[in-house]
Formats: sequence, C-alpha cells, structure tokens
Amino acid sequence: MPGGGVDAVIFDWGGTLTQWHDIDFHAESLALAQAVTGVDHDVHVSAERLHRAGEVVWGRSRDHQQSSTVADLFTVAGLDHDPDLLEGYYAFWEPHTLTDPEVGPLWEALRERGLKVGVLSNTIWPRSVHEGIFERDGVRHLIDGDVYSSEIPWTKPSPQAFRAAMDAVGATDPSRCVYVGDRLFDDVWGARNAGLRAVHVPHSDIPPSQVGHTEGDPDAVITTLAEIVDVVDAWR
Repeated sequence: MPGGGVDAVIFDWGGTLTQWHDIDFHAESLALAQAVTGVDHDVHVSAERLHRAGEVVWGRSRDHQQSSTVADLFTVAGLDHDPDLLEGYYAFWEPHTLTDPEVGPLWEALRERGLKVGVLSNTIWPRSVHEGIFERDGVRHLIDGDVYSSEIPWTKPSPQAFRAAMDAVGATDPSRCVYVGDRLFDDVWGARNAGLRAVHVPHSDIPPSQVGHTEGDPDAVITTLAEIVDVVDAWR
C-alpha cells in the first residue's frame, strides 16, 4: 500500500456515481440514428451501423486507451449527423444517469476534511452533458475538478488519463490520491498502475466485450459509497 496521507479522491462516473443498469443497446442505436441526416437514410440500417461503430470505438478505448466523441461514432459508422438532433439519444440515457443519493453527503464530508473531489470518466459525451447531470442532481458545486475522456486523447486505464484528473484537482502526488470505480481493469488496475490507491465498488455487471486484459487488486472494497469516508479516514 502507498504511503500515508490523502489529498484527493477521484471518482468514476457510470456504475460508480450512478447505479449500474443493463442497457438495451439496440434501442440506444435507434435513438442515435434519429440524428442521422440524408434523404436515403433508413433508420434501422443506420442503427445497426452505429451499433457496430460503438463496438469499434469502445474497443479502441479498451485495447489502445484511445478516446472518442459522439461525432467519431458517426464517422466510424460512415454516417452524417446533425448534433442538434441528439436530444432523443440523451433522453434515452437520462433514467440511467441519476446520481446516487449518497454522493452529495459523501462529497461534502470529504471536502470538510480538506480533500479535493474529482471525476474521471471514460465517455464519448461532451463535458456539457455531464455538467448538466451534476447540476440537475445538485452536486456540481462539490466537484473540484472533472475530466471526461471525450476532451483528452486518452481513456482509462492510461496513466495519462489519471494524471489529467490529478491536474484538474490540483494534486501532484499520485500516492496521496484515491480513485473509486466499478471496473477492475479501467479503474482499479489503471489507478494502481498510475500510482494511486484504488477503491472498488463491485456492483456492475461489466459486459465481456468491455473487460480488459488485467484485473487489478484494489486497496479497498466497499458496498456503499458512504463507506469511503471511513476508508479515507483510516488512510489519513
């Protein structure tokens, strides 16, 4: 275990700050296809192309830690789209974006201890969507720094992604930073490989296609987010 002291606690988003849900990816692709433009556009054909493109995009993240955006998804699918027509896509996801009720009190408790609170998420969504979610759920003001892979070249588990998150909260020593996530590859192995402590939240049913080449060994395992306070207090 790294040396004592904690300066910052950084969190994964989906499956960590939100509850894990099984997603109907066919329905997701149909929602995405509503943004496709072109007179010869067949929504079902476009949806299938977008579904296959999603596998390519997330495969790049898993195998090469290469980031992507929503626009890249359409490019890989070979389709033109109008960003203003993506409202239905984000509306499809909205029920799956609700922040865990424990997050607000947890972040307040961490900040009361003088710790920085950060977010590092592998995502193709723009910053504005994630900020809107945190604003909607009343916790945006408790975040000291957040990084979304859609706006940097890397995804987790690249050490550079974790470094970007540390920079965002003003932390310099990885051994004094804690990362909390639900994935043993992206989050636990990635954080520990970058020199951070790792806390695992084992509530998610990770699809086999998203499981990486290594499973990390967490420094702690929790069953509720509220337990992080005791874990961090012990390390402080």
